[in-house]
Amino acid sequence: MRDTPLSFAERIGWGALGLAVLLGSWTLLTASGLVPRPFLPTPLDVLGRMIELTNAPFAGATLPQHLASSFERYAYGVLLAALIGVPLGLLMGWFRWLDDVVTPLFDGLRFIAPIAWVPFAALWFGTGMGGPVLIIFAGAFPPCLINAYRGARFVEPRLIEAARMLGTGNLRTILEILLPAATPSIVAGLRVAAGLGWQSLVGAELIVAAAGVGFMMVQAQANVATPTVMAGMVAIGIVGMLIDIALRQGEAWLRRRRGLEA
Repeated sequence: MRDTPLSFAERIGWGALGLAVLLGSWTLLTASGLVPRPFLPTPLDVLGRMIELTNAPFAGATLPQHLASSFERYAYGVLLAALIGVPLGLLMGWFRWLDDVVTPLFDGLRFIAPIAWVPFAALWFGTGMGGPVLIIFAGAFPPCLINAYRGARFVEPRLIEAARMLGTGNLRTILEILLPAATPSIVAGLRVAAGLGWQSLVGAELIVAAAGVGFMMVQAQANVATPTVMAGMVAIGIVGMLIDIALRQGEAWLRRRRGLEA
């Protein structure tokens, strides 16, 4: 087991090796004929289809347009989850009575998989913006609330005692003590929420959307257009990875700023 972290060059090298193994295995499996090529296209077929989709519309839009539609729903859902979950988590961490009121309801709802909300989303919103946003919210909300709550609950007690001795009110204590102290935990929760929200988005678009990458994949599956389906999967993975990288960089910057790591 390594005691020192990998350098940037080492991470790039190992990542490239893993990608080469995946692509090589995929190509060999396709060339072997064990799976018919129409059902498992080669990596080059998928790459070529992705390039085509940047200009040629499929299911009413190009791949960038489908991604833009998906990302708009995603941004609304995750932003709504953060705007409600983070303040509610902080308040639950400060007010015991609110914790006692909300926790039983929250514990009953948070174990419902986001995809289970699809029938309600379809009934309430049809294929408009609201349905996917509801499902994304259902996936992203629990991590936002839980991490804000935990961050507030584990604030250094001496800070709370000092604020009380100085007669600081509840609102000022929450804004000036709880929120700054809980920020690393909140950011970590937002990172988890972002990943779950993106996964929930794709599941929502498979059923309750008339545009987006998930919708494009459903239409491609109906037409047995496997390269298009896999092009959508690759695009989903790339965008999800970029979102996670951006949030990891933000989390690392925040930790360095607060002196929590070298």
